[in-house]
Amino acid sequence: MGKRPGLLYEALQRLDGLMAIGQSRADAKAQARAQGEHFWSFSDGKIHSFQTRATYQDMVMRFLRWCRATHSTKRLAEVDQRADKLVSAYLLLHIQEGYSPWTLATERSALRLFFGSPLLAENASFPPRHREAIHRSRQTPGSEEQSSPHFQPEHWQPLLAFLRVTGLRRREVSMLRVGQIQEEPDGHIVIHVQGKGGKVRQVPVISGQEATVLSLVQGRNEEEKVFAHIPSHLDIHAYRRQYAQALYQQLSGLPLPPATGRLPRGILDEEAVLAVSRALGHNRRDVVLTYYLR
Repeated sequence: MGKRPGLLYEALQRLDGLMAIGQSRADAKAQARAQGEHFWSFSDGKIHSFQTRATYQDMVMRFLRWCRATHSTKRLAEVDQRADKLVSAYLLLHIQEGYSPWTLATERSALRLFFGSPLLAENASFPPRHREAIHRSRQTPGSEEQSSPHFQPEHWQPLLAFLRVTGLRRREVSMLRVGQIQEEPDGHIVIHVQGKGGKVRQVPVISGQEATVLSLVQGRNEEEKVFAHIPSHLDIHAYRRQYAQALYQQLSGLPLPPATGRLPRGILDEEAVLAVSRALGHNRRDVVLTYYLR
């Protein structure tokens, strides 16, 4: 008789069953809206990107190891029966330990998806989220890497220049092929990207920086990757933020919105904000203003 799978192996099997690579989350969201559903946030109960899988898997495994160590759970069915109580206790512990509100929210999202319960740990009260507390991406591009002995910026100048004028995510730039970069009749460069959830978008290159991109692909095979390797210590988000701000100023002709306080009425070019949001692959005004433009 074969050995029964352990807790963590069962969890990996469940996560495998939640994968929906190549399926469009946007289509599922549109279908739900067509059926009359109204929601602030949306999940179809599936994982649509490898990066989300990696993040959620790490969080789920840490939770299950905690369950095994503190509650002696050896089978996933045991955790399923007590999921709400265990998750609530786990999140309360992390609140007491000072985890950021963003990390707490991501942990709960990961566990809700894993257990198939959108109301899991609904009564967990997280600390308020303030824009001033966001540190990710707010470093000057290159500052963190320059302090790391594992990363030498001078060895990666073509990549860094490319990121400043395109704002792609780590996985997007690591998978980018030469043929996805196209020159338009007016001379502008557009990058065709398949991003999170299988969503396809066109990313405009910052005007005046077309040569930066063309120099990387001229004379190369269309199926060849633009970059063979992306260094692990590179702070991609800092470059996405720099790109977003440059694109907004290019499209609007306005200065960036103030970093603190309420936004005065009429200070923003709303069409430019939406265009930047789409270029980044978010399509959400609040995300762009909170994390990128302010």
